[in-house]
Amino acid sequence: MEDNVVLKMQGICMTFPGVKALEDVDFTLKKGEIRALMGENGAGKSTLIKCLTGVNKFEAGEIYLDGCDAPVINKSTMDAQNKGISTVYQEVNLCPNLSVAENLFIGREPLTRMGTVNRREMNQRAVQLMKQLDLEIDVTQNLEDYSLALQQMIAIARAVDMESKVLILDEPTSSLDDKEVAKLFGMMRRLRDKGVGIIFVTHFLEQVYAVCDGITVLRNGTLVGEYQIEELPRVKLVAAMMGKDFDDLAAIKQEGSGDKQKEELVIEAKGLSHAGTIKPFNLDIHKGEVIGLTGLLGSGRSELARAIYGADRAQTGTLKVKGNEVKIKNPIDAMKLGMGMLPDDRKAEGIIGDLSVRENIILAIQAKQGILKKIPMAKQCEIADKFIELLQIKCASRETLIRQLSGGNQQKVILARWLATNPDFLILDEPTRGIDIGTKTEIQKLVLKLANEGTSLIFISSEIEEMLRTCNRMAVLRDGTKVGEIEGHEMNQMNVMKVIAGGEQNE
Repeated sequence: MEDNVVLKMQGICMTFPGVKALEDVDFTLKKGEIRALMGENGAGKSTLIKCLTGVNKFEAGEIYLDGCDAPVINKSTMDAQNKGISTVYQEVNLCPNLSVAENLFIGREPLTRMGTVNRREMNQRAVQLMKQLDLEIDVTQNLEDYSLALQQMIAIARAVDMESKVLILDEPTSSLDDKEVAKLFGMMRRLRDKGVGIIFVTHFLEQVYAVCDGITVLRNGTLVGEYQIEELPRVKLVAAMMGKDFDDLAAIKQEGSGDKQKEELVIEAKGLSHAGTIKPFNLDIHKGEVIGLTGLLGSGRSELARAIYGADRAQTGTLKVKGNEVKIKNPIDAMKLGMGMLPDDRKAEGIIGDLSVRENIILAIQAKQGILKKIPMAKQCEIADKFIELLQIKCASRETLIRQLSGGNQQKVILARWLATNPDFLILDEPTRGIDIGTKTEIQKLVLKLANEGTSLIFISSEIEEMLRTCNRMAVLRDGTKVGEIEGHEMNQMNVMKVIAGGEQNE
């Protein structure tokens, strides 16, 4: 193996039931290099990483690692970790009921002479590690007491502290705000300068060009190419990922949306709040209108939506649905009123991994009509097949377990679940987070189609540009308070930033 190469994968092949996941894939990572691993959902990125880290057993090919005389086969993630390969996944894979320090050193705790855990030393080392990453947190607090973004940073800190040769970051920025992303990039550059090879999996094109040295592109389980960053401008990268020339996402425009203010009111929230998460707010939503909720991470976007839907029971205020005042005590009440909600955490609140695609799709309809009125199997299959085709869900069959699908396809299944209920009002909380650019476009177009057909939607996204393309109006939140609304010609990125920063009330 070349002197400056830390990892080389050659001819990797992997098959799942009915699907060729990887076919003769090569991957090379140099010492002190940040390399983006790019491709649409289902391209094989996660599968390749799992072959490297011992989660998947690949059928053919070889893996070479700096410092190892012969090809390596990792039999488990611990085996990979012991060889200097650390992974931080998009969905934080730590123990929420343990302290931050315990999570940082789990499996490698400092011990006293008596063989017990030296908690004092562990906590001191944890504090030092947090300081290195510019994180001011109490390391003795349970992990679950912190936001998802901080949990993600703690997971990265754990991987960093293991002094890895290869660090794999799988969608690490999907839950981070701009400041936290900047911190992460600074840390990645410092590690690169120390000679660590970093594999960076992301769907944010801007981030690839901000921090990476090279790009490897996969498509449909095959290698498209390995490039230096300057060799591959964005348009060519997107074309390589999709296998065709691709219109800029900015080309998605809302046409013929009309004046939604003249349509009937579907949702009227007055003084709605939930203690500790969202302060009293007013929000009106008209038929066929797409309302965006924007603000920095932790601003209260999801909490506002959850208060309307009953996922968090509102403690003050009133809610009218189609002119009638209602009391929504829980999500089933909301569903019976024609509402649906796609949550932001698909792993914890969306998919049921041990159920099939069919079972996941029909779940909401079945809950809506009651457990005693079971949907006939033929009808279940008909519904599942309809939405698998409509949303182009890639799966071997409707009976495939949903956990075997890529993240983007899992997201499509949850979306299908709610579309199957034919909702009048649909909340989409980060529907495109962690999925590829092609699927993002499909979902954005679907949002516009639903609105034109009369469905009212709340659309929450961390990407302001995406919301400007899809929303009629945007409500801006900051620190649990709705601080303004922007619509019409005023809807641009600069104005959104001004309202977030200034907090002017503009209702």
